[in-house]
Amino acid sequence: MPDTAPHSLHQRLPRPIAALGPLALDLHWTWNHAADDLWERIEGAIWRQAGNPLFVLQNASLHRLEMLAQDVAFRRDLEAAVKAREEYLARPDWFAETHTGAAPLRIAYFSMEYGLTDALPIYSGGLGILAGDHLKSASDLGVPLVAIGLLYREGYFRQTIDSSGAQLELYTHNGAENLPIEAVLASDGAPMRIAIQLPGRHLRLRIWRVLVGRVDLYLLDSDDPLNSPVDRAITGKLYGGDRETRLVQEIVLGIGGWRVLEALGIDIDVCHLNEGHAAFVTLERAHCYAKRKAIPFLDALWATRGGNVFTTHTPIEAAFDTFPLALLAKYGSEYAADLGIPAEQLIALGRASGTNGNAPFNMAYLAARTCARLNGVSALHGQVSRRIFAPLFPRWPESEIPITHITNGVHVPSWDSAWADVVWTEACGKGRWLRDPALLAGTIERVTDESLWSFRGDERRDLVEYARQRLGLHLGHRGASAAEIAAAEDWLDPNVLTLGFARRFTDYKRPELLLTDPDRLARLLTDPQRPVQLIVAGKAHPHDERGRAAVRRWVQFAGRPDVRARVVFLEDYDMTLAEQLVQGVDVWINTPRRPWEACGTSGMKILVNGGLNVSVLDGWWAEAFGHDLGWAIAEPTTGPMADAAVAGELYRLLEQEVVPEFYTRDAAGVPRRWVARIRASMSQLAARFSSNRMLTEYVERMYLPAAQDYRLRCLDQGERAHALREWLHTLRHHWHEIHWGPIDISPAEEGWSFAVPVYLGGVPPDAVEVQLFADGGAEGAGECHDLSRSSSLPGATGGYLYSARLWTSRPATDFTPRIIPLRRLANVPAEASFIAWHQAS
Repeated sequence: MPDTAPHSLHQRLPRPIAALGPLALDLHWTWNHAADDLWERIEGAIWRQAGNPLFVLQNASLHRLEMLAQDVAFRRDLEAAVKAREEYLARPDWFAETHTGAAPLRIAYFSMEYGLTDALPIYSGGLGILAGDHLKSASDLGVPLVAIGLLYREGYFRQTIDSSGAQLELYTHNGAENLPIEAVLASDGAPMRIAIQLPGRHLRLRIWRVLVGRVDLYLLDSDDPLNSPVDRAITGKLYGGDRETRLVQEIVLGIGGWRVLEALGIDIDVCHLNEGHAAFVTLERAHCYAKRKAIPFLDALWATRGGNVFTTHTPIEAAFDTFPLALLAKYGSEYAADLGIPAEQLIALGRASGTNGNAPFNMAYLAARTCARLNGVSALHGQVSRRIFAPLFPRWPESEIPITHITNGVHVPSWDSAWADVVWTEACGKGRWLRDPALLAGTIERVTDESLWSFRGDERRDLVEYARQRLGLHLGHRGASAAEIAAAEDWLDPNVLTLGFARRFTDYKRPELLLTDPDRLARLLTDPQRPVQLIVAGKAHPHDERGRAAVRRWVQFAGRPDVRARVVFLEDYDMTLAEQLVQGVDVWINTPRRPWEACGTSGMKILVNGGLNVSVLDGWWAEAFGHDLGWAIAEPTTGPMADAAVAGELYRLLEQEVVPEFYTRDAAGVPRRWVARIRASMSQLAARFSSNRMLTEYVERMYLPAAQDYRLRCLDQGERAHALREWLHTLRHHWHEIHWGPIDISPAEEGWSFAVPVYLGGVPPDAVEVQLFADGGAEGAGECHDLSRSSSLPGATGGYLYSARLWTSRPATDFTPRIIPLRRLANVPAEASFIAWHQAS
């Protein structure tokens, strides 16, 4: 572990309670609440308002801290909290127990944003929250992972609403002294810096460490006095600035991020790219390997690519990060020369083969070209991604485009309520989320209907109280009168069915769908016998005018006198608000246009808390939905009227199924059918869609195989990597020489016999595989059979007869011969996308 500069906090704490510092700086507190009572006892008002231990300690008076240092009971409880943390850090973990005797493994995880806590606001939404949950699960499971990101001095914008209902964007300064971070020091005790060459100058980057339980997160920061004012702003805003600033941010994340690992002496087996923003890391990893081994860059790329994993989260090609070629030439030409390759070759890595001269540089394409393993984030998104990335694999069947899927999950201990924690502890015991999630299936069956219904009532009451407080604060900011603020204290009702709708306000998520018929929605909310209440939250990107208009429309609807007590818009959607919502709502509504929701994880967070989902069958809900688990919004039609049709179906579901079921109670006041859904959802889905399950899949299906590939390619001083490069070079220069003779097909008992002449020219026969392929159609993967090389063809260079005997009931015309690359250690077609099909005469 590198040395870090003492945080200013350490100087404030009296020695007897100095252990409070490490507790506050380890973000383990965000999901482990053993020390919560300590923060409450230090400064209760500050803790309840800020929810940040570091802020509590920084704002407590020195007199108060001295008093606590003399408080025997406080020191005893502090010792217990310290011991609990030490036991967590030292306990046996899933990874060590499951992979005893395996070769040491180290994973580097790169992400543009991390949603760990509002005390470290370096996230904007779902991608960052997922990254934060990934790190927390890695800590819980003991997965040996180190993470890289950027420290944004202003981060993403904070939202406020003016008196007209318009969204206003505010940017607050993230001072290092107020964040749970520590500066990394060089061996001479000075702050560690790494440098990147930019056109005409060096960019210097400071390094900060964030402790996330057993995981280290390193953040790069350009806000250094040694940089120019322009360069100091590079890490100013998350997803802010122009295209050039965005490109330089991604250079910092990828190239700078790998140089941090090199500077810290951290050896990495697997490099995991959480989206394509960090794709430059694959080039810098190969660059450093080439210099260390004194081998060509392209050999080094073959060696390191086997250890690279790329997760795409993008459901539409237009959402990929792309940059004009002129911008790439400006920032990439000198770097390409440093790599030892022409600039054109570097640019080609980020473009599909045969694209026109104006096609931009695509970061997702660069990631796909330099990573041997690729995955989407849900089963449906895997299918969509195979279609999106098809240009990189011309003529390959869509089912064989090398993108698998690992469905996202959420870090359950970060999102469960105190009430849910009690229910799960009684059913499963403590430490339940540290074990194989499959072991939890069915445990909630032991909880009575009355207990489930009771804890849901407690959660709903807490949400109503929180919403009233937050709304009153926001109304004050908007200039509301004291009477209006006081009236808001009576809005919402802890006994009314509570719907939640919170997300990024962007067009494909259809944030205005529920407002398609405002009067119909108003009637639903104000029904005197079966009332409904709705809590809405969400931000629109500052440049998204349609999203901003949707925010305004919701705020204005919430201001209607007839619904004011039943619908509220809570501004500045952040992790704290999200946590309260997912713990308290009865129903989470999700209305994306299928298949534009790559996965979506907000609806997963309500599962542990007994909430139910009403959603379009997109993303994760397409895998999770069952008629006893929640409700699916059907897409009755397509075209211009699709949104109106989906809105009508949503209204119908709420009016005819959801609301009646919630209010149909027995003599004891328990809605038995509703509680049965809660039980089924908690039992069947909570563990299945946890980030523990997700991370174990990454370990087993991606990390361990990638590490093995990387190690094998690095044997013999990179000779295997060089041989792979030579193999691809041979294919590239001779593939055009491949052609076919006429195929001979004859009936055989229970099948067919096939024989076909193949002329390989200069392609060695051991470098390829000749197959018969039959499309799988709607069933998915195709059917593939190897053809055997039986004899050489006289008078032909590289001519051979290939044959096969198939036992099949399919007609012979279903099968087409093809030739694909073949090489041990190569991932085909991810690393070699050549393919030659037999053409029918």
